[in-house]
Amino acid sequence: MMRVLLTHNRDLLKHFYGDRAVEALRKLPIDLVMNDSDTPLQGEALVRAAQGCQIVISDRLAAGPREVMLALKGVKLFTRCAVDMRNIDVEAASEAGILVCNCSSGYADAVAEHALALMLDLARNITRDAGRYHAGIAEHPMVFGRQLAGAHVGVIGYGSIGRRIVELALAFKMKVTVHDPYARIDHGAVTPVSLDAVLAEPDFVVCAAYATPETERMMNASAFARMRRDAFFVNISRGILVDEAALEAALLDGTIAGAGLDVGDGPDQQPSLALARLPNVVATPHSAALMIEPSEFQALETVEQVKAVLAGRLPIHAKNPDRVPGWLAR
Repeated sequence: MMRVLLTHNRDLLKHFYGDRAVEALRKLPIDLVMNDSDTPLQGEALVRAAQGCQIVISDRLAAGPREVMLALKGVKLFTRCAVDMRNIDVEAASEAGILVCNCSSGYADAVAEHALALMLDLARNITRDAGRYHAGIAEHPMVFGRQLAGAHVGVIGYGSIGRRIVELALAFKMKVTVHDPYARIDHGAVTPVSLDAVLAEPDFVVCAAYATPETERMMNASAFARMRRDAFFVNISRGILVDEAALEAALLDGTIAGAGLDVGDGPDQQPSLALARLPNVVATPHSAALMIEPSEFQALETVEQVKAVLAGRLPIHAKNPDRVPGWLAR
């Protein structure tokens, strides 16, 4: 019987995998091994837990660097229950004869909704005003906010999340421009523009680009200097796209009006506390996708990947099948 390790600890199991997917795994003809602890499986602990296993279903904290991949003896499939695979060494996995998979983005709706929520909060000072009421302060300054209808949003990146942000922005009657040199933009209400234009013209600049070597730290001092002084920056993509020191300087000296952040260089890709403490920042702890629906979507994809292996088929979202000949256990 094939042995499968599910690396999620108790907290990750509850919030990122869920009972429905676990029950689906239990119905399969496998020996399911679970991480019944509060500790992430990392490094040598992951290797020990995977002994005798042919499949590893990993959470985002269970990294797969070279030394781990080469030590996973007998493992045929290492699947990541997430889209982001930057902490998995696919080349080392290929050398070790391990097929690597990830999951598709089931959280486009959740993250796009969060982007709009950050925009609304920044535009209307919701967090600040709610905080005053929580503190028992009824008096408030008569500071005008702004409505989204009629405002201009520039979206960097037109993948699944970027497209959904665009759809929601249009529903709010916003003007929308998009910069993505690799995407075809054929929506009649959306104007494709250069990077300079998507930074310089909008009231809101939303970063929804993929994390690649090309986009790393693309939002730097030069980029923020090109934005309007009354514009807001929103990042719901990855912290690595932003130079946090440059963003902090731009927020402190008034280069931009404010920022809404759900990602950053902090632990587990959270915005750093240095940025979150600023009065013109609305920051959430990388929680945009922490919804039942998207987490369950990805978890159930890993179940389908296990089913494929059991049936002798190539799992969906396989990244290196051409480099792992004969990986399937026949």
